Amino acid sequence: MKISYNWLKQFIKTDWDAEKTGDLLTDLGLEIEGIDTYESVKGGLKGIVVGEVLTCVQHPNADRLKVTTVNIGTEAPVQIVCGAPNVAAGQKVPVATIGTTLYTAEGEAWKIKKGKIRGEESHGMICAEDELGLGESHDGIMVLDADLSVGTLASDLFKVENDQVFEIGLTPNRADAMSHYGVARDLKAGLLQKDVSLELITPSVSSFHVDARSLKIDVDVKDIEKAPRYCGITLSGLKVEASPTWLQHRLKSIGLAPINNVVDATNYVLHELGQPLHAFDADKIAGNKIEVKTCEAGTKFTTLDGVERQLHEDDLMICDAEKPMCIAGVFGGIDSGVTEHTTRIFLESAYFNPVSVRKTAKRHALNTDASFRFERGIDPNLTEYALKRAALLITEIAGGEITSEIVDAYPKKIKDFEVRLSFENAKKLIGEEIPKETIKSILTSLDIKVNNVTEAGLGLTVPPYRNDVQREADIIEEILRVYGYNNIITTTKLNASISNSSRFEDYKLQNIIGNQLASQGFYEIMSNSLTSPKYIELSEDLNDAHNVKMLNPLSNDLEVMRQSLLFSGLEAVAHNINRKRDDLKLFEFGKTYHQYTEAREEHKHLSVFVTGNKSEERWNSAANPSDFFYVKGTVEAVLHRLGLTKLKSAPIKSDIFSEGMSLSVGKKKMVDFGLVKKSVLKHFGISQNVLFADFNWDNVIDMAKHNKIKYSAISKYPEVRRDFALLLDNKVTFEEINTIAKQTERQLLKSVNLFDVYEGKNLPAGKKSYAVSFILQDENKTLNDKQIDKIMSKLQSNFETKLGAELR
Repeated sequence: MKISYNWLKQFIKTDWDAEKTGDLLTDLGLEIEGIDTYESVKGGLKGIVVGEVLTCVQHPNADRLKVTTVNIGTEAPVQIVCGAPNVAAGQKVPVATIGTTLYTAEGEAWKIKKGKIRGEESHGMICAEDELGLGESHDGIMVLDADLSVGTLASDLFKVENDQVFEIGLTPNRADAMSHYGVARDLKAGLLQKDVSLELITPSVSSFHVDARSLKIDVDVKDIEKAPRYCGITLSGLKVEASPTWLQHRLKSIGLAPINNVVDATNYVLHELGQPLHAFDADKIAGNKIEVKTCEAGTKFTTLDGVERQLHEDDLMICDAEKPMCIAGVFGGIDSGVTEHTTRIFLESAYFNPVSVRKTAKRHALNTDASFRFERGIDPNLTEYALKRAALLITEIAGGEITSEIVDAYPKKIKDFEVRLSFENAKKLIGEEIPKETIKSILTSLDIKVNNVTEAGLGLTVPPYRNDVQREADIIEEILRVYGYNNIITTTKLNASISNSSRFEDYKLQNIIGNQLASQGFYEIMSNSLTSPKYIELSEDLNDAHNVKMLNPLSNDLEVMRQSLLFSGLEAVAHNINRKRDDLKLFEFGKTYHQYTEAREEHKHLSVFVTGNKSEERWNSAANPSDFFYVKGTVEAVLHRLGLTKLKSAPIKSDIFSEGMSLSVGKKKMVDFGLVKKSVLKHFGISQNVLFADFNWDNVIDMAKHNKIKYSAISKYPEVRRDFALLLDNKVTFEEINTIAKQTERQLLKSVNLFDVYEGKNLPAGKKSYAVSFILQDENKTLNDKQIDKIMSKLQSNFETKLGAELR
């Protein structure tokens, strides 16, 4: 939410600078995310002065140029070459002096420098209105009032608006602060705690009166639950045109584009007081009657954006005697709005049920300034006051007169909230005793009425616009945020309780593995769970019927919830590669979402992405590209860290992997990993290899819980290594060698390792050579040669018999 500081200071006359005020607002819970500068004219006309053209003669070397001497208030006149056809001696003109920065219509900056034009020196520039940002004309230079004094600053002459704009990260509960008035109300309370007492100035409506009762619009609220309060009034004799400059500046400063004086006035009051209003063209209201009601389901209605919508039976509508005109609290209709031909309006100010507006806005995927406020809850007691304020403002800037009494349909008044505050409870929650008088002062400054005071506490009345303050805890929070969290003394003593939680808690295992991967140079990413439904087409393993679809998607690329972490991860990989970060090691803990006939399901996953080189290229080592085996080692290290060592591997065929492997424990799959197919990478504009591992984290956690840690003493006796060079058929895998070896010798064989593979020259066709090492060790004694030779002989025999191996 944007708040103009100049606008804010119309409510509270503070002389604090914007940064200091922003710090106080942040302390009050209205977090300032940034402060932007607004200038009604870009550059603020700095360096532009009023000059008087003393002489104007033809340029000796150019037919379309003139050489002028201009008095700009300095000791001596300056010479300026000018190409405008209307420049003449005796004129008062705006002059950009040397060093001045001007801006093009596109916002590009360029600086005025001393130079020569066709051989004649030029010490500045006589400007047209478009060159200054004061208009669009470039027919010639601006000619100013002859009575102006030479040297007058253009910024003073044209009253340039300079403002600072707060960007407030408003939390959903602070509906009361969704306006300049609401922010000023909080600022006043905060300043009071700084011993700065300032008056809160509100726009006066004392001059409001009915000029004539010539246009009556009847109002019939048929659904008082959805519209507890509805006010309206008519205005006639209006002239719809552009808004005055001051009003345009106010709207532009907070990012709104001016439309016309009537619509701008309603937008102004919306952001001034927080009360949405809507102006209907009175001549388009059939039967001179307003009905606030729901319509039949399926009724077609075209909104201001030109989209035809089908209404829901619970959508509250503002209708005339024949048709719906507006979705109440959300969006107007295309046929009832104010145009340049409008002369009479019905001005609406209402309080609509927040839940009703929120559901309607969500159903139609509409998010407007009005719905933003209505669905959070506005002040029902402000409705009539805001209507008067808007009516007076419209007649001030658009002429006309007020031509009816105010209709105020408010059959059941919304009551204030009654809350009891205990001083003892406040002390317990805050952790410090705040003086009772300070508490009463804070609450009073927040419009919370103190009804009665006892030694134990206070009886309070909270206005309905503070719908987030209905409990004692809410009152204490209000006291604390105004008193200042920073003013509460923090003790050096820290008390903590020990929780009796399992070491296999998900977050604990996640932290263990996250730290392990980070120590290996991986970076954790967090990607959006919403994704594009088009990604389903990249894999036959994913089904469009299993998509969990959003009812109100923000865009086509965020329409469904992801069924795989692969595609969001590849988006991150592509984003980095496009920014010259080619060597990547990334991981993400996240969920996938699936829609089945019976129910929806969520599954936890850990995804790992590797591309480019394993490590940075250095002078003493060549580039070392990441490969399948690097990812295999990383995957196995993750599982081993959780005690999952009895892994079964199997190759997998997938339309995602060009080559891949699956690791399981028992019958449960732990992870699929491999090289992503180039056809998938091409969709993301990735031309280099990407390796991907997808852990089924639910299965990993489940199996890790059954893992028992075993401890054993380190053997005092030495290990023995023996190697075989085996000639094998190409189809034989190392896994088969490993399995046969461990079946052959279960006690003394500690590990088997493949350390060299050779295929090619000097080997028979269809053969390969594996160099395999075997580590032998007895826990109780030193092995002798006879025992070792017996084991190796038995291994050789089994390899020859079962695999057809030969020793080389």
